[in-house]
Amino acid sequence: MPTQAKVDRVAELQEKLENSSIIISTGYSGIGVNRMVNLRRRLREGGIEFIVIKNNLLSLAADGADVPQLKDVITGQTAIALGYDDAAAAAKTVSDAANADGTLQIHGAVVSGGPAMPPAEVTRLATLPPHPVLMAQLLGNMQAPLYGLASVLNATISSLAYVLQARIDQLQPAEAAE
Repeated sequence: MPTQAKVDRVAELQEKLENSSIIISTGYSGIGVNRMVNLRRRLREGGIEFIVIKNNLLSLAADGADVPQLKDVITGQTAIALGYDDAAAAAKTVSDAANADGTLQIHGAVVSGGPAMPPAEVTRLATLPPHPVLMAQLLGNMQAPLYGLASVLNATISSLAYVLQARIDQLQPAEAAE
């Protein structure tokens, strides 16, 4: 029979899973208390919520939050990192924390209810530039053909204007001599 504390814990975790943009499953075995405190502080500064939870409670919360694919990346002693804003920035923060001392292992992730991602894909996601940079690159790529077309049309009109001006210059000395 589940206790009320566990039911409340599952309901709280379910709400957090529903509101998060990325859920990263990590293994934390072998991390001492001081390292765990430093890790939590570093992740909190990056906007990440780091929760150590029992696997069966996490599985119940994942089912309740309609994220059953999260169960595919739960193995061993599990802690989850929840990002609420930019998924790539959250993946970068967790990946940097994992690479800092090597004690945190990334098991996988789920981004916005999509399929479960293996650790290699999470690392690849972490290498993406931040959202504003991606938007600027997209906008630049969309504007480039328009600027090219405008410069080609401007060059055609400019060369026509140069030809007309040259013809005017040819005719003026002839008129001045007469």
